[in-house]
Amino acid sequence: MRAYRAEASVLDVFQTIPTPRPEPIPHPEGVSNDDFRAAMSRLTAGVVLVTAHDADGGPRGADVGMTATAFMSVSLDPPLAMVSVRNGSRMDDLLAEQPHWAASLLAESQRQIAGRFAMKGRISDDLLFADIQFTRGEASGAPLVGGALATLECVTEQRVEAGDHTLVIGRVLTADLPNTEGSPLAYFRGRYRQLG
Repeated sequence: MRAYRAEASVLDVFQTIPTPRPEPIPHPEGVSNDDFRAAMSRLTAGVVLVTAHDADGGPRGADVGMTATAFMSVSLDPPLAMVSVRNGSRMDDLLAEQPHWAASLLAESQRQIAGRFAMKGRISDDLLFADIQFTRGEASGAPLVGGALATLECVTEQRVEAGDHTLVIGRVLTADLPNTEGSPLAYFRGRYRQLG
């Protein structure tokens, strides 16, 4: 009988102790995913629509697009630009096979385009492009968004695996400035913003 009471009292103690909130699990280097994400959200980034044309995607091919905030110039001589793409994504798979791609640097008025190509569980790429004005790049065959602040066409020179992403470095083949009056679309603290 005493043993039964001891077990009951232990159960009572466990039932009254609140369940602690799980702490962020740090990597061996010390920082957790949440802490790293929160810190990097304080870095303001430009918003770019990266596009490519999949010639094997049906009778007329298929256009593929993704919103990127990890995009930057790398070199002036030769002109190189880099985008970071998530491993195993549709864009990563395509750029592993198709060396030509494009980047449209979005204006603040193009927030809807950025959100559309960034959403999870999204609809098909054909539907995403359905009502967006674009021209097809002569060097890449990829869509170049109308009204973007600038458009670049690139050919991949190097792919570097980096954690759960691949850094795609491309030589810039063409650069155009279709919108010389607009302001950039920015990304800060997990939201699209406008400057000023």
